[in-house]
Amino acid sequence: MELTFRTEVTPEDIKNVREIVESTGFFYEHETDIAVELVEERLRNGEESGYNFIFAEIEGRPVAYSCFGLNPMTKSCFDLYWIVAHNSYRGKGIGKKLLEETHKESKKMGGTMIIAETSGRDKYLPTREFYTRAGYRLEAVIKDFYDKDDDKCIYIMRF
Repeated sequence: MELTFRTEVTPEDIKNVREIVESTGFFYEHETDIAVELVEERLRNGEESGYNFIFAEIEGRPVAYSCFGLNPMTKSCFDLYWIVAHNSYRGKGIGKKLLEETHKESKKMGGTMIIAETSGRDKYLPTREFYTRAGYRLEAVIKDFYDKDDDKCIYIMRF
């Protein structure tokens, strides 16, 4: 099972991203729609969109992806908008390798840090642990951000 990465976004990725995000059972429908909209924005406007993608593939099939970009209010801080592995491929180290690839690409683009945000709900404990294991530091928690009892947890990785 050889894992490869690609950064080119294709029209098929609209369907691929929807399938990957929906497979997790983590996200609300409107969140899935936003994930797809970012792919569409990249297809329409290319690099000018500010959205960069890396797809992790096995035998040419996308099984995970990340979406990241330079925060336009900064000189070198990147936001990690999405990192998602298809539910069938979770727990196999693909997310870790994809995150490392995302860091590498961010650094090549001049990044000095990357920010990841996630929910504080119990369901997202594995996600928060994923960031901590990868060397991210919890920088802030905004109580009741997404909804009552659903905090926003902000993690930072400095390069």
